[in-house]
Amino acid sequence: MTVSRREALQLAALGGAMALPGAAAAAEGGGVACGPGAIPLSPATTASQGSRTISSGSESSGTGAANSLWGGRFGAGPSAVMREINASIGVDKRLWRQDIAGSRAHVAMLGARGIVSPADVAAIDKGLQQIAEEYAAGKLVEDLALEDIHLHVETRLKAIIGPAAGRLHTARSRNDQVAVDFRLWVKAACAEADAALAGLIDALLTRAEQHADTIMPGFTHLQVAQPVTLGHHLMAYVEMLGRDRGRFADAARRMDECPLGAAALAGTSFPIDRAMTAKALGFSGPTRNSLDSVSDRDFALEYLSATHMTGLHLSRLAEEMIIWASQPYGFVTLPDAWSTGSSIMPQKRNPDAAELVRAKAAHFLGAFTRLSVVMKGLPLAYSKDMQDDKVTVFAAHDDLGLCLAAMNGMVASITFNPARMRAAANSGFSTATDLADWLVRVANVPFREAHEITGHCVRAAEAKGSDLNGLTDAELSAIDRRITPAVRDVLSVEASVASRTSFGGTAPANVRAAIKAARARA
Repeated sequence: MTVSRREALQLAALGGAMALPGAAAAAEGGGVACGPGAIPLSPATTASQGSRTISSGSESSGTGAANSLWGGRFGAGPSAVMREINASIGVDKRLWRQDIAGSRAHVAMLGARGIVSPADVAAIDKGLQQIAEEYAAGKLVEDLALEDIHLHVETRLKAIIGPAAGRLHTARSRNDQVAVDFRLWVKAACAEADAALAGLIDALLTRAEQHADTIMPGFTHLQVAQPVTLGHHLMAYVEMLGRDRGRFADAARRMDECPLGAAALAGTSFPIDRAMTAKALGFSGPTRNSLDSVSDRDFALEYLSATHMTGLHLSRLAEEMIIWASQPYGFVTLPDAWSTGSSIMPQKRNPDAAELVRAKAAHFLGAFTRLSVVMKGLPLAYSKDMQDDKVTVFAAHDDLGLCLAAMNGMVASITFNPARMRAAANSGFSTATDLADWLVRVANVPFREAHEITGHCVRAAEAKGSDLNGLTDAELSAIDRRITPAVRDVLSVEASVASRTSFGGTAPANVRAAIKAARARA
């Protein structure tokens, strides 16, 4: 007769005269075939396989039935506190689609390799499809006694098709099972992030195109530095978010290996075909080391790292929206849909959406740090600490989706105030560098000397209470005789931005070319 993997676990744990030869080896690798001389399953052994279902709200003194997943090694069940700290179903239920997909691929491979009979393969696959339909309809009932999504699926499968469900776990462990489930989920999360980033980039490109000629102040140290165009400013974020897309894509390429088949940590003695399951699940191939396969969470950390960098860039854009929307600046007005009011000050329009995006950047960094600290001291191979990975990643994923959607909405609907922007661009002697460059280019003055001459001009204008263009020709010539009336051609903010034609510069023509190139890359 053939014993399922679950039965082999029970028998190996019982030991003594009742243990079947080879059962211990089969416990982590799969079922064991028993010849005619093998000891049959006794009624007592068969009965011991059943588990008492303990609902999430029940109390236990610690003397209840052992979890059937553990086999006969334990004579009593866990305490209520242990059951609660150990259970992860409240979190990893999100993996049900990946878990069922992985199980279907696994059992198909077991059938193809002759490890499980065609009849059992068909029954298991049909049962898994039924479970998927049930879960899609919201019929997943959480039970802390069943710990995680893996045992929930298997327990439901057994209820549907009977003992044949026990063959599904042949040649695999929950260690490689959760590794493949989570890897599939994070791969999909990378694709989601990429699509959302592409949408935000498109919104930025649209607004940059509308404002390729709109002049605003460029800042360093939050002080007016040089005139730039609003389109050029927005394109800076296109570059940042483009790099973020690259990080998610790069992470997705590196995680594109399938750990299923690594079993608990050492592989399996069954003649499985890991390339078959990898292909069925959309991976480029199987992972190359079974120990690393079950203990690796680099893919989750890389996802969190990319999320953190994206959050950092979103936070910078959000910060600028917050500043620009303030009355001293008045560069933008956020629509009602992305603002809130005050409970006491009726005039207030608060940029709360932008502020919350800014705050979430801290969450993303915290998530990356949290999982890094969890992983940094773990020996090979699997440790239960790693169960915490999904809490961290799922929360970051949800926050990132909200932040990208909110920022997309704000960018698309924000109202810019070009007049206020131009006025600000004309302040702070923003064309001083243009005067210095003119002295170098026209009067052949070394730049360091030109820099000093321009500084004297700024002091004179400041004392006069004017901008540089407000100095008369005589006043400019008195500072340095090489300054002629022709300098007026470079002292306007329009002339300044138009002159910045170097690659990557702010000239409107450059901005339009950059937009065209960005659309081509997308």
